[in-house]
Amino acid sequence: MTETEQEQRMARPRMAAGALFFNDQGHVLLVRPSYKPKWEIPGGYIETGESPLAACRREVLEELGITPPIGSLLVVDWAPSENEGDKILYIFDGGQLQQDEHDAIRLDLAELLGAEYHPVDALDELLIPRLARRVKQAIKARGQAQTQYLEHGVPA
Repeated sequence: MTETEQEQRMARPRMAAGALFFNDQGHVLLVRPSYKPKWEIPGGYIETGESPLAACRREVLEELGITPPIGSLLVVDWAPSENEGDKILYIFDGGQLQQDEHDAIRLDLAELLGAEYHPVDALDELLIPRLARRVKQAIKARGQAQTQYLEHGVPA
């Protein structure tokens, strides 16, 4: 196999990173994008040369206007999409936001219509199925203090 053929076979996945934030009742902070029908978690695509953690921090700042500490990696999910090809998605633990941190949220109104806490048992109706699976596994990983590797939102 030539070097060119080898390069053509190499995966070039899109990557995204996000964070889970919680309130004192254990509810998850979700954001409502203006360009999608369902809720999301704060986060977005990783830029060239940017680490997943740096992308997560940048996206949280851009979307929410806050810079809380971002904790450990909860899940890595290999979840290719028919429309977008190979994808690797990272979710980090944003921890529990204190009231003053929550009060400091300033939404990027060009992208987001709102940000609200929701109970974990509402995730299936609020998120697209693949994201709901990933977020529920991330919450489980947080409780076990152990990073999980997923494929399509399911432990491999």
